[in-house]
Amino acid sequence: MNPVRSGTGEASALAARLRGRVGGEVSDSARRRAEYSTDASNYRVVPDVVVFPRDNDDVLAALDIARGEGAALTCRGGGTSVAGNAIGPGIVLDFSRHMNRIVSLDPGARSAVVQPGVVLADLQRAAAPHGLRFGPDPSTQARATLGGMIGNNACGPHAVAYGRTSDNVRSLTAVDGTGRRFTAGTGLEAVPGLGELVDANLAVLRTELGRFPRQVSGYSLEHLLPENGRSLARALVGSEGTVAVTLDATVRLVETAPARVLVVLGYPGMADAADAVPRLLGHRPLAVEGLDARLVDVVRRHRGEHGVPDLPRGGGWLMVEVGGESAGAALEAAGALAADAGALGRVVLPAGAEATAMWRIREDGAGLAGRTPAGNQAWPGWEDAAVPPERLGGYLREFESLMARHGVDGLPYGHFGDGCVHVRVDVPLERDGSALRSFLRDAAALVVAHGGSLSGEHGDGRARGELLPLMYSRRAIDVFGAFKALFDPEGVLNPGVLVGPAPVDADLRRPSARPLPAGTGFAFAQDGGDFTRAVHRCVGVGKCRADNSAAGGFMCPSYLATRDEKDSTRGRARVLQDMANGGLVRGGWSAPEVRESLDLCLSCKACVNDCPAGVDMAQYKSEVLHRAYAGRRRPVSHYSLGRLPGWLALLDRLPVVGPAAANAVFSARPLAGPLLALAGVDPRRRAPRFPRTSFTRWWRRRRSDTGAGRPEVVLWADSFTDGLGPDIARAAAEVLADAGYRVVVPERRACCGLTRISTGQLDGARRRLSGLLDVLGPYAAAGIPVVGLEPSCAATLRSDLVDLLPDDPRARVVSGSVATLAELLTRGAADGRPWSPPDLGGVTVLAQPHCHQHAVMGYQRDLGLLRAAGARVTALAGCCGLAGNFGMERGHHYDVSVAVAGNALLPALRGRDPETVFLADGFSCRTQAEQLAGVRGVHLAQLLAARLRAPSGG
Repeated sequence: MNPVRSGTGEASALAARLRGRVGGEVSDSARRRAEYSTDASNYRVVPDVVVFPRDNDDVLAALDIARGEGAALTCRGGGTSVAGNAIGPGIVLDFSRHMNRIVSLDPGARSAVVQPGVVLADLQRAAAPHGLRFGPDPSTQARATLGGMIGNNACGPHAVAYGRTSDNVRSLTAVDGTGRRFTAGTGLEAVPGLGELVDANLAVLRTELGRFPRQVSGYSLEHLLPENGRSLARALVGSEGTVAVTLDATVRLVETAPARVLVVLGYPGMADAADAVPRLLGHRPLAVEGLDARLVDVVRRHRGEHGVPDLPRGGGWLMVEVGGESAGAALEAAGALAADAGALGRVVLPAGAEATAMWRIREDGAGLAGRTPAGNQAWPGWEDAAVPPERLGGYLREFESLMARHGVDGLPYGHFGDGCVHVRVDVPLERDGSALRSFLRDAAALVVAHGGSLSGEHGDGRARGELLPLMYSRRAIDVFGAFKALFDPEGVLNPGVLVGPAPVDADLRRPSARPLPAGTGFAFAQDGGDFTRAVHRCVGVGKCRADNSAAGGFMCPSYLATRDEKDSTRGRARVLQDMANGGLVRGGWSAPEVRESLDLCLSCKACVNDCPAGVDMAQYKSEVLHRAYAGRRRPVSHYSLGRLPGWLALLDRLPVVGPAAANAVFSARPLAGPLLALAGVDPRRRAPRFPRTSFTRWWRRRRSDTGAGRPEVVLWADSFTDGLGPDIARAAAEVLADAGYRVVVPERRACCGLTRISTGQLDGARRRLSGLLDVLGPYAAAGIPVVGLEPSCAATLRSDLVDLLPDDPRARVVSGSVATLAELLTRGAADGRPWSPPDLGGVTVLAQPHCHQHAVMGYQRDLGLLRAAGARVTALAGCCGLAGNFGMERGHHYDVSVAVAGNALLPALRGRDPETVFLADGFSCRTQAEQLAGVRGVHLAQLLAARLRAPSGG
């Protein structure tokens, strides 16, 4: 086998040749190569060119050029591989952009033909109306592609009932490294010499391969045995793109259980939970998942108590799903299983919100386990080892001892019904990979001693390929090499993986990234004061590439608008990581690649909540802008929109006259358009209407001070509410008074600096926050709650305040005192009695939660309050698209803003009943709805106050 070059070193020439023959996009830009230099693994291998094929002809042309140029070719789907098998030198083909069509779906035959870029969740949605589904369902199913699943032999929780991907593939249309196109089904005739290879090695294939269902490491050549039907299609599944490229696949679909119930069983620890698995398998469960109690604690810290249902006591749990023909039959099966479980306790969750919340914890495991309880970064590498289920308890006990000997920690979870354990371990990777290599070799020896497999579903990739001789004989390794040589004699396809593997500690991403200590911007306290550690929170699970709205998520609005990796949270993190290592992105904070990558980030902050790894791209963007523009002239919108509170304060110095003059100017479109453009605002936008007087000025003129002797609450009139929505603050004062509070409005205005934070003017933001502490600090220190009405401003005090002023002890006190209106009201009345909201019976509400509220405070209290008052509420999931200054800015920001609004907001507004109340606490959300759909929104305070004023019975 001739070794392929590890990259041509002539990216531009290779790209030019590809553009001449490939119809899809071809890019050799530094930014694009940085985005595709890593997947969800520890590794970084920079490609020369990234190609987005549109059809089979593009794939064949790219492969032909790769062979001719001696360049490697690697296939990629969702880029969620944790083993480094979706990255490579030379050419990377991303199938997810264009080759993502379900070619056909035949309910009668229970099969579908799919292109490799089809996302599994899309196939599941297409099959669901027929009562069908694809059996295996990895936790990344909302962004994982069928091609990637075929490459890795993906499994997921329900593989215990439906089998692996290899058990559900009927045939493949593929092209190998020689350019030979063939259909792989049953029979070995398509590849000359394959039958002879199998017949010469029957003993090896029968004794070393296929010993238990989750033996995924190496090539699954047991499928080629005569007693197994000589299935070439199944043997190619799990070959990690090293022998053939899938052009389409015919897959088997299975019937969906009509009713399902989730049983959560508590045990003293994870090993005890594992001991119970064999006796539970006799009940034919649909899934048996293990969950460490410490992982659930991470969820509670990340999402609050609302993110976790009540669970039985224990240090480890089994999540066991059972099915039935009816809800009653499923509950009966659940009871029988629980009686045989030997658990400390049990919780039975029928299909619904609580069961969904439990599955979300499990699905987010890879990201949630990315930090140990001590706060250390934990890495994949020993991500999915598997042992026969009857050996699982013993293996886990010895694995815990192994981690202790190496001085590392990790949170195990996984597919316990199949003996597959996921764990990320906090081996120190900042300097080199020596600790990783030592740990992996010992871990491999341990799993082999238990009759297990180095990989149970994700493949070996770069993480475990070198360790295969610890698991297989020399003869078996030679057979693997001979198998690859039949399909890819020149070693073009995914070199360095499985056959002739690279060392497990080669090409590690983290050691090459230099520290970027906090400076005059954010402190990055949760990341040791290091921007590099912060951006390496992104472990690549790619949840930002999925439509998270079905689960109430908001991330990532710009990616959903463009479907470009550049505009995903992960893509941006990869470019920032590359900036830290100085490999491709060499211009530092001002590098054009960084500017391009962050350009369409809305700073919505949704990733803070929705990303299981806790990435805060809004904060990272703000820090980059702060450093990039230090001492330099900024874009004009930073001075106009980024300093909007200052302009509002200026107008307020001329009450009535100033706002009236501004309204007159901006209502005249011939004048407004050029003025807006001059300010960096898109002329298709309209300036807001400026009220005659601010709320603070109105409050000062009040003649009486009602509520003497009542408990006090500070009504904080942020700049938006004070200068653009004074009616909201007046309504809030009415509601708070009705709840028994004496409303206090500070004499001095207090700005949180939000608009300066979003534009990276952090010096100015800190000055304003320091002034805010002078105003609100004494109240907070006295234990008086502070109510914030603009969600983004309240979120600033709950999150950014502490990280911008970490050395000011008042910051944490004020941050802890801030509440939304709903949070305060759901605590009860001022005197401790439950507060009864006004009757909202008969009111239908369409609510647009603000992204920052979703990310930082959550919207559960608002929903609870509205429903307790009798309202029928539908809460939208997804960003409105305006996002402060972003959607106001000229050009493509406006276009993307409108596209984002088209995901959820605009369709909901157009389809709503005219009597439905559009509820939006965020100024941006109300502005977007009014300007794009002509719908006026109201704040929660206004909705409640209007009902308080309504006549009895009305």
